[in-house]
Amino acid sequence: MRGMTDDMSAGERVAFYRQRRGLTQTVLAGLVGRTDDWLRKVEHDALPLDRLSILRRLAYALDVSLGDLIGEPVLMDWTEETGRRTVSALRVALMDHRQFLVGSYTTELVRLDSLARDIAEQWGDYQASRYARLTRRLPLLITDVQAACQQYDATSDEGVRAHELCASVHQVATAFLTKVGEADLAATAATRGLAAANSSGNALMIGSLYRSVAHALVSIGEYEQSAALTRAAADHLEPGLGTASPEYLSVYGMLHLVGAVASARDDDRGDTMAFLTEADEAATRLGIDANHLWTAFGPTNVAIHRMTTAMELGDVQVAVDLGPRIDTGALPTERRVRHAIETARAYVRWNRIDDALTMLLRAEQEAPEQVRYHRLSRNLVREMIRLPRPSSRAIELACRMGVHGTDPRKP
Repeated sequence: MRGMTDDMSAGERVAFYRQRRGLTQTVLAGLVGRTDDWLRKVEHDALPLDRLSILRRLAYALDVSLGDLIGEPVLMDWTEETGRRTVSALRVALMDHRQFLVGSYTTELVRLDSLARDIAEQWGDYQASRYARLTRRLPLLITDVQAACQQYDATSDEGVRAHELCASVHQVATAFLTKVGEADLAATAATRGLAAANSSGNALMIGSLYRSVAHALVSIGEYEQSAALTRAAADHLEPGLGTASPEYLSVYGMLHLVGAVASARDDDRGDTMAFLTEADEAATRLGIDANHLWTAFGPTNVAIHRMTTAMELGDVQVAVDLGPRIDTGALPTERRVRHAIETARAYVRWNRIDDALTMLLRAEQEAPEQVRYHRLSRNLVREMIRLPRPSSRAIELACRMGVHGTDPRKP
């Protein structure tokens, strides 16, 4: 119900959907194993509701998607760079019927070298958080790569490469779509990418796309499935660890970081720690913060995920202690800013509102589009401007982000 609940908090959305379902607070609280008093406080924003494990249980009880409760997806703005086609153009490209009909593309022969350069540029745009450029170019590249997969014999070197490129462009589409809250569309992109990777026979690409599918499963709230897929994919890659290249270690390590997040959001502390341990061992072998296959994997990314999973498990003090100490300077913009948003979240939960706002303002200077469209930053800013005496800096930031703070239940 994008539009109707855009300006609501998560608690207000729970109340909205509970009333739509005709449930009393007593009934819904019982369905999720909580008290009436807890739900009443949640619905009136007296208790924060940002742990996704709890939100997932509420979404299940209300028979809505996780995105319905966390306010995703966010409507992307039209800009000079995007034109008047944003995510909808990407949806059309992903669902293009011609990919299912052999010989249906009548375009000129796609040049794979040129296509590879264009896809690399899109990965660069993603890691630099340039969303407008992604929405402009990705639909065209998806169409081109789908055509290439039909134009070249799948058993030839060119055919294998075409499918590798197809996997890669669907992977960057998955990553971008999860950032802007288009979880269902991200899942479609990820599964298409994995199919292309399997057709290529490239073990590294297959492992990398397993990570994308696992990430997409996390984004739609299927945490158990994501963790299970991660384990299966890791088992598939494990025999190659003895002679693993840096690329191999990076893919293997990132798989485990996704598994750690999935397990943390499922409130499984033991599995979270086990996944982090495996990722840490891979990062130690790698030895540096690298960016093989666009993973940004290394010791620092493992540290970031330790902090993120601490927040998901409710260990706010641990997150507040860890977050500010992590030096993200060597990582791509997307990773630096995502960590800044998570640190701001920890500060808000620790009632350090000024520190959280300062963190978000710095992040906005570096990646305004990422801060504008990420659900966490939007929810944090909405909380800030609903305080009894919000700061002018918070109000100005909210205006730039298009976040409104008025409680929709009040006249």
